Amino acid sequence: MILITGGAYQGKTAYAQQHFLYPITDGADCSFDTAKTTKMLKNYHILVRRLLECRSDAEAFTHLLCAENPDCVILLDEIGSGIIPMEKSERIWRETVGRCGCILAEKSDTVIRLVCGIPTVIKGKLL
Repeated sequence: MILITGGAYQGKTAYAQQHFLYPITDGADCSFDTAKTTKMLKNYHILVRRLLECRSDAEAFTHLLCAENPDCVILLDEIGSGIIPMEKSERIWRETVGRCGCILAEKSDTVIRLVCGIPTVIKGKLL
């Protein structure tokens, strides 16, 4: 598994498109079953929000995805910085995304963080 993370609009999708020839599935609107079988999944943070809205266990889903789809490339926005949200549901979402990100990073062979389009390897080797 490969995890590509970083802030919003930092070049994660462009980097993934340059380095992998897989079609990109969008976690913002794909089915949960598709998310578990696709080769490249962007907007994992939004997929987590959708899981929470359905009252599904996002962490259990993430463990399942890692087990069933270990060759997936996942793009995840870092959403934990900045002002703490006033709404409890937003704080829960932010916290859950962080925990799911930790699961993905642990299970990934490679973790890449992009800032201003520049990749930094956190774990593994740069592709």
